[in-house]
Amino acid sequence: MSRTCDLLGTGPMSGNNVSHSKRRTRRRFEPNLCNVSLVSEALGQKYRVRITAATLRTVEFKGGLDGFLTGTKNAKLTEKAKKIKRALIKKTAEVEAA
Repeated sequence: MSRTCDLLGTGPMSGNNVSHSKRRTRRRFEPNLCNVSLVSEALGQKYRVRITAATLRTVEFKGGLDGFLTGTKNAKLTEKAKKIKRALIKKTAEVEAA
């Protein structure tokens, strides 16, 4: 399983370990992934996702999964997130039409 965020696709980064003598060796910075269940109030459904802690803070700040997905551009989202967003937009269009 790759260590990437299910909503934004954030993955490992690379950099250097720098010793006291300034000697550099390559290393990997792994993302801080959390297994969480997010609830979509408009869809009435739970989604189990593996997201970074920073993305989780953003989701909570934007008012939940629905607010996060509607306020985020499709270019930043992963395929899994785009699928949820399409279902969300379809459901809100149905509610507005009725």
